[in-house]
Amino acid sequence: MAELLHVSDITAGYGDGPAILDGAHLTVEPGKVHCIIGPNGAGKSTLLKSICGMLTIRKGDVIFRSKRLNGMRPDQILREGICFVPQERALFPKMTVRENLRMGGFIIDDHKELHRRVEEVLERFPMLKAKADEFAGTMSGGQQQTLAMARTLIIKPSIVMLDEPSLGLAPKVIQEMFDIMKTMSAEGITVLLVEQNALMGLKNSDWGVVLDLGSTLFEGPAKEILADPRIQELYLGGKKAAA
Repeated sequence: MAELLHVSDITAGYGDGPAILDGAHLTVEPGKVHCIIGPNGAGKSTLLKSICGMLTIRKGDVIFRSKRLNGMRPDQILREGICFVPQERALFPKMTVRENLRMGGFIIDDHKELHRRVEEVLERFPMLKAKADEFAGTMSGGQQQTLAMARTLIIKPSIVMLDEPSLGLAPKVIQEMFDIMKTMSAEGITVLLVEQNALMGLKNSDWGVVLDLGSTLFEGPAKEILADPRIQELYLGGKKAAA
């Protein structure tokens, strides 16, 4: 199996507090959609933040294209090609859609190239193009999530990491979000997401990862995890998957 990103038995937490992750591991293949599930407090969001450099890794390694990312700043990891969309989306509500897209390309020094990429993304998302000069804060939750995901495309990343992209969205809008992820995957962009809706997340993914108490219980093809009796009992047997 070709590996784009490999997380090896990492330990991480917030500040001087206790470790939230303790022995978590993860294998990410290029061009596929990967879904991380698990109960509250499992360390799912912490794992994404550790990969993108927002948290210090106390033990273990994050290897991207054979390069060790431990100790690198978030902006340095972004330049390597790993883009993170947090749960709160991190948009600028009092800036227009077009301005938000430009902010997504802040590491691009060539202004003409940045303009070209912004217009290219607007052409791909007609809804965003129609609202290009409107403030991001005036849009619906689904429209804002679309903007947050579209903004990652400005830097042409290798991996897009999404923290609970479906949170608070209507079912129809949720499927639209997953359709965008599938399009990204088809274009060669690897997607790694944390998803509160375990059933929806795994059904729309190629690979699944199950975290609990800061450790990886197991990972494998999403279809196999969906069929696993343990997952059926813990997350899919009428008990809503935890965020």
